[in-house]
Amino acid sequence: MDVIKLWNDKQEREMYENFAELFAIIKATEKLEKAYVRDVISSSEYEVECQKLIAHFKTLSSTLKYAIPSVEKFHETYKLDCPAAINRLVVSGVPATVEHRAAAAISSAASASVVAECVQNFITAMDSLKLNMVAVDQVHPLLSDLSASLNKLNLLGPDFEGKVKMKEWIVRLAKMGAADELTEQQARQLHFDLESSYNSFMAALPSAGT
Repeated sequence: MDVIKLWNDKQEREMYENFAELFAIIKATEKLEKAYVRDVISSSEYEVECQKLIAHFKTLSSTLKYAIPSVEKFHETYKLDCPAAINRLVVSGVPATVEHRAAAAISSAASASVVAECVQNFITAMDSLKLNMVAVDQVHPLLSDLSASLNKLNLLGPDFEGKVKMKEWIVRLAKMGAADELTEQQARQLHFDLESSYNSFMAALPSAGT
């Protein structure tokens, strides 16, 4: 019985062996991704194994650049049907656990930035009233900025005192002329509402884990 050779020389044989290894890496990554999604493997075990597969993949794909310019094309040609592996190896390049940590860090940093923005807007509005800046065209922009920053913070519900009160004041000011001024009583009430809302805002932060 004749033996059919897939290669003609050592170099070609090595290329096919590398093809087989790439095939195996993609398949193994697909199984690992599914195991992680189904909680069959712990996050720490998943991350270690995924890092290894990604490292092997990067080394091998670099070696095979001349023969496989597109891993996606290789995936399609050999009908691998491993979309999760292609996403992890080609698109992402890092384990899902690393992606999640990065996303959490970005989210946390963004929240901290918005909290700082809210605090600054509260203080600016209160200080402006103390300086007798009570004209509508002076007060309205400050309250609008404060309301916008409060609405950016997901940890505050729609019924949060500060959101409700600022919305009420903005509606009230919108009915007045730009050159109109708050009366002394209105200015005192607004300052009181700002201070009360600020205290509620600061009290809400610890409960949200900020």
